[in-house]
Amino acid sequence: FPDPKASLNQRQQSNPRFHPRIYKEVKVSRVLSLVTILLFGIAPGLLAQERHIATYGGVSGSLGPQWLGVDRRIFEKYGTKIEWVLMTGAVRGIQALLSGSTSYYTGDPVAAMAVSFQGGDIVIIGTLLNRIPGSLIARKDIREPADLRGKKIGVSTFGGGTELAVILALKKWKIPLEAVSLLQSGGSSDRLMAVMKGGIDASPLAPPQSFEAAQRGLNVLIDFADVEAFPQRVLAVRRSFLEKNRETVKRFVKAYSEAVYQFNNDKKLGMATYSKWLNEQNAKVQEDTYNYFRGMLGFPPRVVRGEGLRIGVQMIAQRLGRSITDAAIEQLFDESLIDELEKEGFFKTFRMK
Repeated sequence: FPDPKASLNQRQQSNPRFHPRIYKEVKVSRVLSLVTILLFGIAPGLLAQERHIATYGGVSGSLGPQWLGVDRRIFEKYGTKIEWVLMTGAVRGIQALLSGSTSYYTGDPVAAMAVSFQGGDIVIIGTLLNRIPGSLIARKDIREPADLRGKKIGVSTFGGGTELAVILALKKWKIPLEAVSLLQSGGSSDRLMAVMKGGIDASPLAPPQSFEAAQRGLNVLIDFADVEAFPQRVLAVRRSFLEKNRETVKRFVKAYSEAVYQFNNDKKLGMATYSKWLNEQNAKVQEDTYNYFRGMLGFPPRVVRGEGLRIGVQMIAQRLGRSITDAAIEQLFDESLIDELEKEGFFKTFRMK
């Protein structure tokens, strides 16, 4: 991915609309025919790529469509150049979005929902992953959920999806949250190593790290497919940005949707994508990871409404001291772009291929 340390000025300078060579040619050729003037007026609009920054919160198999979209230039196909920047932790990504430093946020929904509940300029326009991926992995001596009492469970960040995954699992087992200690323990690879070395007792991990953990003999206490569905990876924008740049955002949704379709329907391509971006050379792990996520990635990218969504949103609202209603939940989302694409037959064209 492009260097996340590059300044916004540097990115603006790379915009073809401001290319010095084009400016010089226009300045020198002041006397032009009407045809030439029209060409100069039209060509830049046709050839220019809109440039935007999008963040993602961590590395896992759910990023397969994103990486495939980069490799196959699918976003450019729809007239938008996306600069992908890794920002570990949902809070940082949401802060960057709110500040206007970025245009798109792809990642954990919890921080986005919390900001929206408090009147922030954030709205979720689609869900890339409707179920919590992975498993709760524990040390070898922790063989069943009851063994977690009094133990340390590592999560990525407080207020994020990994914490919610643990809470939903504990709720299913009827174990109170106060019976365990939650610790912020970094990214998935860091948490895997922490469990192996005994720094923490358990942690939620997504493929391929969850598969690697099982291969190393760690215990799988629950597959999160067995808990209620909750949108784990969402696409969010500023409401104000959506209002002013609706067609731009629509092109992004189209591009990401096509990337999901290609990933879901081309196993060889999907596994090759994992081999490159996850640096995973174990063919069995590649295949297991691909098969796992292929059935979870949404096409179209709609939010699945259900009890899991209600439970998750209720937990977020309670922490903020707010009550929750069905209407309040719906205010978190704006799927009107997906509605438009459905009516236009965009998704149907892929299903017919």
